[in-house]
Amino acid sequence: MPLNGTKVRLREVRESDLPLLLALRNDLDTQGWSQTLPTDYTIVTYKKQYEDDTFSTKRTRARFVIETLDTNEVVGNISYYSLEPRFEVTIGIAIAKNFWSAGLAFDAQETLLHFLFEELGLRVVRLWTTGSNVQAIRLGERSGFRVAARMREAIIRRGKLADNVIMDLLREEYYALHPELEDHLPALEVK
Repeated sequence: MPLNGTKVRLREVRESDLPLLLALRNDLDTQGWSQTLPTDYTIVTYKKQYEDDTFSTKRTRARFVIETLDTNEVVGNISYYSLEPRFEVTIGIAIAKNFWSAGLAFDAQETLLHFLFEELGLRVVRLWTTGSNVQAIRLGERSGFRVAARMREAIIRRGKLADNVIMDLLREEYYALHPELEDHLPALEVK
């Protein structure tokens, strides 16, 4: 079932989406942060991952294609992984460069956050990026994420050292930013 935002729809990945997703994955500008350099994914490896995800019953991760509502054009993907039910998850997003600054990444992120907090009842959502990826940090901050940790000079990006930045958004912070929503889960007592 797709998730609809105001500008985008998050839907299942189809085999026809793989060439664009592969291009995003192999582009250092659009992936933002990577554990797997060099960027050497092939259509064969990406198709295998797609097939494994398609027939997986694991609920610890999901990948969605980001499609515009007005033209049904595929512009990127957004995912969550390392899900700990009712507790935490990490998200990632990649948007084709020609769609940067169009508000699509923000709408996709907000749509996924709504699903994660409202439907899955999570307590915290995290994201990772590099300190040099100013766009990703600003995108996170627009949705209420805060820098939770910074590992200095932990990544080499384009031949330069960069910080690894972990950002997070707590449930209470999300609902404070969205007064139109009511949090129906009890707050956890922190000791």
